[in-house]
Amino acid sequence: MKIYRAYKFRLYPTAEQRILIHKTFGCSRFVYNYYLNYQKEKGVQKTFDLCKDLKELENQYEYLKEVDSCALRSSIFDLEDGFNNFFAKRSGYPRFKSKFNRQSYRTSCVRGTYKEKEYSNIEVDLLTRNIKLPKLGKVKIRGFRDKDKMGGKIVNATISKETTNKYYVSVLVEEDLLVEKVTPTTIVGIDLGIKDLVVTSDGIKYGNEKVLTKYEKRLKRLQRKLSRQVKGSKNYLKTKEKIARLNAKIKNYRKHYLNNIANEIVNEHDIIVTESLLVKDMFKEKVKAFNKSLSDASLSKLCSLIEWKSKIKGKYYYKINTYYPSSQICSHCGYKNNEIKDLSIREYDCPECGVHNDRDINASLNILLEGLKLHYNLQSLV
Repeated sequence: MKIYRAYKFRLYPTAEQRILIHKTFGCSRFVYNYYLNYQKEKGVQKTFDLCKDLKELENQYEYLKEVDSCALRSSIFDLEDGFNNFFAKRSGYPRFKSKFNRQSYRTSCVRGTYKEKEYSNIEVDLLTRNIKLPKLGKVKIRGFRDKDKMGGKIVNATISKETTNKYYVSVLVEEDLLVEKVTPTTIVGIDLGIKDLVVTSDGIKYGNEKVLTKYEKRLKRLQRKLSRQVKGSKNYLKTKEKIARLNAKIKNYRKHYLNNIANEIVNEHDIIVTESLLVKDMFKEKVKAFNKSLSDASLSKLCSLIEWKSKIKGKYYYKINTYYPSSQICSHCGYKNNEIKDLSIREYDCPECGVHNDRDINASLNILLEGLKLHYNLQSLV
């Protein structure tokens, strides 16, 4: 099975390399904005024609020749993706890029042979902690300390500068992964929520860390301070960087916690069943506290992590119907109690069989049973 895996490293460029990176950011942004304006005036053109026109543009603006040509072509391909998403109604009309947001450019990996030796313009050496990039040469990197080398074929590399003034490179690798489906011995149903992020059918509960709430007071104070400062001043930029670092801390905290949960669940179970959540539909109008907690929980991200980790480890992952009433059905007798629609009821006794149910554990057991039916129905078709 062929998979695409991204390896993200922290980049430590020298002063000269930093200048060239910033030049490439600016040139890539200029090419993107130039052809977006060109398409607005003359209608949507073919990408092949735009790439041909790029040579004339380089002759017109000599500074474009100073940077990596693959990065400039990638800007045209990004614009094509933007229009494709717009016509497929996946996003809005492409907008002009700004130099005040996160900056990035992508360069393709080009290979060749000379005197029976293979050469590549992008190479990663995890022993010496260096990466070779077009025009930049060797740049120091940090990350993936437990690896000696990357398997697979490098496809491209994306160099980015975050608003925290840190540089990163994400290397996309095509890997041939031999995945054999495991013989299932354990199964788990998962109920996702806000009070407890994950409740499993084994009775284990993973609490919601509410990362944003922990740092919200500091974040508000800094944002209030930023609003009083003169836009573009040195103090304004310092405060802006502090806010960016705090947001990065929140993001990394959440990412680490979700990865730990996903690893634990996938490593311990062979069949994993969750609900198919429509998170956009779950947001309530004018209920700010609920909406904030829901977005902070990142339930969709957690499901994506579990799905990906299950796929590469040969485990089975299923999503049951979004509208399956898992909380209302008693997992012992199958009686459906419509009164349990009220979210304030956390525990109750079943009117039919009298069994005392914990709302979330009962829901996870029903999800498990529904997932088991789905698994055997699909296996019978194979």
